[in-house]
Amino acid sequence: MSTACRLPPVPLLVLLLVAAEAFFVYADTNDYGRYSRVFAFGNSLTDTGNAAIFPVTAGGPFTRPPYGQTYFGHPSGRASNGRLILDFLVEELKVPQPTPYLAGKTAGDFLNGTNFALGGATALDPAFLASKGITSFVPVSLSNETSWFQNVVRLLNSSDDCEQRKIMASSVFYVGEIGVNDYFFALINNSAVDVAASLTPHIIGAVRSALTAMIAAGARTLVITGMLPIGCEPQQLALYPAGDEGDYDPTTGCIARFNEVAKQHNRALRMMLSELRRDYGSTLSLLYADIYNPVVKAVAFPAFYGFGDRPLSACCGGGGGPYNFNFTMFCGTPESTTCADPSKFVSWDGIHFTEAANRLITRTMLKELKLLL
Repeated sequence: MSTACRLPPVPLLVLLLVAAEAFFVYADTNDYGRYSRVFAFGNSLTDTGNAAIFPVTAGGPFTRPPYGQTYFGHPSGRASNGRLILDFLVEELKVPQPTPYLAGKTAGDFLNGTNFALGGATALDPAFLASKGITSFVPVSLSNETSWFQNVVRLLNSSDDCEQRKIMASSVFYVGEIGVNDYFFALINNSAVDVAASLTPHIIGAVRSALTAMIAAGARTLVITGMLPIGCEPQQLALYPAGDEGDYDPTTGCIARFNEVAKQHNRALRMMLSELRRDYGSTLSLLYADIYNPVVKAVAFPAFYGFGDRPLSACCGGGGGPYNFNFTMFCGTPESTTCADPSKFVSWDGIHFTEAANRLITRTMLKELKLLL
């Protein structure tokens, strides 16, 4: 007769409602030792190496200088000049850097955590997007990442089911921002905000399905990132100039109608997470991680947050103008140039954040989502 797995008590994850500040200094007494690893999902904002291996994206701009120049000193497979939000989270938790899924083979490779995020990944399957007249450029979606996760679960479960579930229970599941590529591709294919906005319930459904699979495998601590302010992306600002001055937010200079799509997404995501909390009760901790507001505040008040006077311009790229973005002179191409001090910029290449912005986002996130014993 089999016996039920005896798991440790679920950690209490408390959402602290605090005033927004530029920086937060963590006390040395913070104890995150109860967590042993991170399992991560998402796109290029979270990918630490998968896109550099995946055949469709291998050899892309992020695999060439000046990517990685600030922290690693060389391209690291990350779409930034340095560390990502996930890197700062791993440092704070004092756990190993998760292995990119495509770089591992055995259970031992994944025992210390796994990163399933892939640059260019969408929340929705390419076939579904195609049915809406939307072309995706990387044939990997959140459902594929969930399948990869289930492959890892099977590897870890090969000898001891109880041990596998203990591994899941002592892990942080980080679902990095996912869905922005769906919205980007909808805008590129249709140039219509209503088409992009119509994807929101489907994207939220895909995230819910992935979370349910994680929970079924034993996940008990899950942090889910919301949507970034799409209208503040230099790429979007350069590609879709607004019709008149009233289309721009007067405080930030961002495209207001694009940011409304992001706000709609975040409202729907928070509502879905509330429903899951009601369904599962105290058996797990589900937290929404806000990246929208830290970025908007950094753009609106750059000096206060340590940035320069060009918060809507890409540090690395070409084309000049207020946004310094042009696909033909994308960061890493021979035609591109790099700013002298990336720490003064919010955007690295017009699509992805600088290390400085990622640090600010993570500090704000961890202040508001402080993990407690």
